[in-house]
Amino acid sequence: MPGDRQARPKSATMRMFGAVLQALRRRAGVSRERLAEATQYSLDMICAVEQGRRQPSAKLIEAAEELLDGKGVLKEAAKHIVQNKFPDWFEEYAKYEAECHSLEIYQNHVIPGLFQTKEYALAVFRSERPLLDDEEIERGVAARMERQQLLTRTPPAVISAVLEQVILERWIGGREVMRGQMQRLLDLSKLRNVDIQIMPTRRETHAGLAGPLYVLETKDHERYVYFEGQKGVMLSGSKDVSDVSMRSAMLRSQALTPEDSVSLIKKVLGEL
Repeated sequence: MPGDRQARPKSATMRMFGAVLQALRRRAGVSRERLAEATQYSLDMICAVEQGRRQPSAKLIEAAEELLDGKGVLKEAAKHIVQNKFPDWFEEYAKYEAECHSLEIYQNHVIPGLFQTKEYALAVFRSERPLLDDEEIERGVAARMERQQLLTRTPPAVISAVLEQVILERWIGGREVMRGQMQRLLDLSKLRNVDIQIMPTRRETHAGLAGPLYVLETKDHERYVYFEGQKGVMLSGSKDVSDVSMRSAMLRSQALTPEDSVSLIKKVLGEL
C-alpha cells in the first residue's frame, strides 16, 4: 500500500535533531534509559527521536536540556525541524503519484489509501504497532486525504484497482466504518476515470501471490513500479516494469469485471 499502512516519517531535519540529542547525551555520560526516566518517556520513544523517526515534544526538549546541560542547543535545533508528510521511502512515489497519467493498483490487505474514507484511514493508523500518538495519526490521515486529490483533478488520472474480496470482509474500524467505506467504493466506481475490480477469494490460480503492487505512468509516459513491504521499493528498470505490468494485466483478467465487482460491493454493504 504505498502509504496505506503508516510508517513514521523521517526528515533530514529530524535526523539532525536526533544526532544533536545523541551527541549531547553521550557527552554528558547519560544513558538512553536514564534520559527516558528523566523525561518520563519510554525508551522506544527516546530511540525513535535519536534516530529521527519521531518528532520531539516540547516537554522532552525541556527535560533533555536540563538533564544534559544543553545550553539552548536542543531548543535551537528544534526550531528547524521540518516534518515530512511521508516516510523517506514513500516520498519519491508520492511525488510521481500526484502527477501521474495512469495508475494500476493491486492490494490484498486493506483498502488502498487513495480510496479510504477518513474514518477508515483513522482506524488503519490506530491499528499501527508500535502505537502512534494522536499528533502522528492526525498528520497521517491529513496527508492521506490530500493524496486523494488525484481522483478528481484535471486532467484526470486513469486509475484501475484490483482488490482482494477479503478486504471487503475485514471490518477495519467496525461495522459503521465499513458501511461508509463500502459506499465510498461505490461512489468511486461511478467516476469515469476509476475502475475497481474485486478478486474472488476462491480462485485456483492467482497472479498476485507476491503481494501488493503499483504500476505508475507519468505524463511523459515513463513507467515505474512500486512494491510494498515493511518499506516500499520503487523501480524503473525496463524488465521490472515489463514483468510487473504483465502481472497487473493478468490480475485484471482474473478479477471480476467492474460491473460484477459493483454488484459484490453492494451485496457486502447490504449485509453490514
